[in-house]
Amino acid sequence: MIAADAGERIPVVNTHVHVPPNFSAFTTVDDAVGAAAAEGALAVGISNFFDQQVYGRFAEAATQAGIVPLYGLEFITLDHDLAAAGVRVNDPANPGRLYLCGKGIAPFAPRSEAAARIAAAIRTGNDERAAQMVDRLAARFAECGLDTGLDAASVAADVAASAGVPVEWVSLQERHVARAFQRALAELPREKRASVLAKAYGGPSGVDLDDAGVLQGEIRSRLIKVGTPGFVAEVPLSFADAYRYVLEMGGIPTYPTLADGVSPVCPFEDPAERLAAQLLERGIHAAELIPMRNTGACVDAYVAAFTAAGIVVMAGTEHNTPDRIPIEVACADGPLSEFARRAFWEGTCVVAAHQYEVAAGRPGYVDATGARTDVAVADLVALGARLITNPQEQQ
Repeated sequence: MIAADAGERIPVVNTHVHVPPNFSAFTTVDDAVGAAAAEGALAVGISNFFDQQVYGRFAEAATQAGIVPLYGLEFITLDHDLAAAGVRVNDPANPGRLYLCGKGIAPFAPRSEAAARIAAAIRTGNDERAAQMVDRLAARFAECGLDTGLDAASVAADVAASAGVPVEWVSLQERHVARAFQRALAELPREKRASVLAKAYGGPSGVDLDDAGVLQGEIRSRLIKVGTPGFVAEVPLSFADAYRYVLEMGGIPTYPTLADGVSPVCPFEDPAERLAAQLLERGIHAAELIPMRNTGACVDAYVAAFTAAGIVVMAGTEHNTPDRIPIEVACADGPLSEFARRAFWEGTCVVAAHQYEVAAGRPGYVDATGARTDVAVADLVALGARLITNPQEQQ
């Protein structure tokens, strides 16, 4: 198996990157792939919300760069039972809200009727919410002395132009909306900006008004989140529908772990061994970490719990803020341990192998019901390692 011997350098891989037109640190698909290539990454997983029409462009750019493209999805779901019980899962502010990912999907295969129905519900619900958010913020800023003239169509058109994609591929997120209003504010003199924001917030801004990224975050927290003038409730999928959609798309349902990215750790995730057991009860056999949120000790603890339970684990960076962090995964307090790096490499190999085998009509890591197949994980790791280190095998 590639990179199995002690001391051998494990390749750079990353299973979770948001690519434009999703809100992203990158400006375009080529920008994202170019950054990955510059770091020597061998496999990168796109993991966008709401719409996958950009995936063909990502596949082409990654393949040309010698990078194996991995295809994923991310959803915001709601578990009504956990919400009723007040249980925080992997969203510290919203009990019952559960982020779920899919890995190794087949984005270019024809969608089943069920998949098409769920995809339409995802896109429609989000687009309607985004339009309401923009309208509410535009009205709020107009009341406070800044007539932006913004609406959802104009914001989406700007996102599309920046990303170099058709506007039909754009499904706006909160961060897109916050950025649009930050840019409108930037046209004002500094004193006027401060005055407008103070009126809009009901109190002065607490950040550097010339720091675009920080100001976007403040606009989002003070004007878009719960209890603020621009808040519009999300329309999350049921967990069951999101889980089904991943399977309908040929993928692996995967749990994105927050862990000590928040303090205290969300009760659903604490301790790590109980989280692993709960995932298996839900038919989830794969997990993911975003280690830049976590200490190295915490990452190792969750990786140990997952792997002991027979759950494959991988890692990514998201890149869903303006910050141009590296593609190579690291922890909040330093590099990954060798233990975690090896586990993430093997998990990535499983995703690559699953994606390849299912596309060929053969069993992968899980079957169409979400159950584990009889294929040995070691065999999937070995196949995935060959595919990632010799991408011509996929052609």
